[in-house]
Amino acid sequence: MRKLQVDILGLSTSPHTNGAYALILYELEGKRKLPIIIGGFEAQAIALKLENIKPPRPFTHDLFKNIADAIHLRVNEIIIDELHNETFFAKVICEVNGEVHEIDARPSDAIAIAVRFNAPLFVTEEIMNEAGIKEEQKEEGEEDEAAAEAEGTPTSMLTTEAVLSQLQSDLNEAISNENYEEAARLRDEISRMKSSS
Repeated sequence: MRKLQVDILGLSTSPHTNGAYALILYELEGKRKLPIIIGGFEAQAIALKLENIKPPRPFTHDLFKNIADAIHLRVNEIIIDELHNETFFAKVICEVNGEVHEIDARPSDAIAIAVRFNAPLFVTEEIMNEAGIKEEQKEEGEEDEAAAEAEGTPTSMLTTEAVLSQLQSDLNEAISNENYEEAARLRDEISRMKSSS
């Protein structure tokens, strides 16, 4: 299995799935991109770390990092190594006391963990061949506006405004579903983010 190192190009809202985001990975030594659809919570967890925004209380991935640090567990790398029925699978390769473990994970969770450990990201060549999108060669000075619109113009990070907008949308949905406990939690989260920015 040949693995290709990738990095995060950005996150953008996905026009096809309500409340989901497209996480765009790109080859470090190539011209292909790999879009992966992830949930809003995972997108927020990745974006907050990329923007170095520290939440007032640790999120799930922060908690994992704190526990890992306490027991001297190190995350060596993340590998996205399977694709079945349009669902990606990943492994977190970690080490504790000299013993290496491969832990099955969703790519979104694995990447949220990777950004907290500064661990390298890899995709198998088979996955990139099957699901990767080759970047078109452009004439010098030519702008590819259609491609930017189709991808939602991903940026290097999801802005705080976009996270707040998603939280507000989730709050409105919780209120309309009469899920007031969730609405209160979201309201508090919005307040905390607004006060910290």
